[in-house]
Amino acid sequence: MPRASGPLAETLARRPVLLDGGLSNQLAAQGCDLSGGMWTGRVLDERPEQVEAAHTAYARAGAEVLITASYQIGYGTPAAGSRDRARTTALLHRSVTLAARAAEAAGHEVWVAASVGPYGAVLADGSEYRGRYGLSVARLAEFHRPRIEALLAAGPDVLAVETLPDPDEAEAVLTVLAETEAPAWLSYTVAGGRTRSGHALPGAFALAAGSPQVIAVGVNCCDPEDVLPALGAAAAVTGKPLLAYPNDGSVWDAPTATWAPPPGTPAAWPVAAWQRAGARLLGGCCRIGPDRVAALGRELRGLG
Repeated sequence: MPRASGPLAETLARRPVLLDGGLSNQLAAQGCDLSGGMWTGRVLDERPEQVEAAHTAYARAGAEVLITASYQIGYGTPAAGSRDRARTTALLHRSVTLAARAAEAAGHEVWVAASVGPYGAVLADGSEYRGRYGLSVARLAEFHRPRIEALLAAGPDVLAVETLPDPDEAEAVLTVLAETEAPAWLSYTVAGGRTRSGHALPGAFALAAGSPQVIAVGVNCCDPEDVLPALGAAAAVTGKPLLAYPNDGSVWDAPTATWAPPPGTPAAWPVAAWQRAGARLLGGCCRIGPDRVAALGRELRGLG
């Protein structure tokens, strides 16, 4: 079966689409070592068969979009270590190839989304949860351009521009996307009704309103409680399909490289409300595994 029979944007116009879950937690569950600056990129480099196995686990759980292991792979950054440019390009290409293999082996349609993580992710210091890097929009565009070009050369179905903390970085990526014809989604990480850099959500989402390349906007890697207000802000200013793939409410502690679990018993996700707000791409981020994705898929089918 081909991994998908048509553009993702066309399907979003007809029905919701189920995303996968957290790649890092699934790799850890498979016994992989994610220590060091490259995180999931380390497994992509050293044990690529495990990355494919993780994608396969999500496809078997019903995921219709597999997000690649390219989140922390970039050129000339601390996380890249001593790897030269050619090696970095090869890893970016490999990330798409592995997801495509898992997609092609699935028993249903699956799209491949090439992860374009934020600048802060490749610094491997948790700064994607702070933003405000002190870099100009032009400098951020220079950072993102070669990795986007490399990912597109590998042939994904869509770019997943994800976990952006700062509208300046969104503006930079949108500048690069305007040089291509590639479809992409754009997703902020948010907290308390603002982007992680502290910017108001309506203005942050409005940047994508006029971009023909952006097929959906929304949030990821955030507390589930922050999803609905963000979707409302995005719907009010973009008119585009929305997306949501939160984590389980845990908070990332960069100095210890650990997740602090949410207090108390997490509430059930208000998926029906997210759909009513316009969410068409729904899934999970960090600490959301195949079982949770499968349950979300059943819920989406039940909602019709």
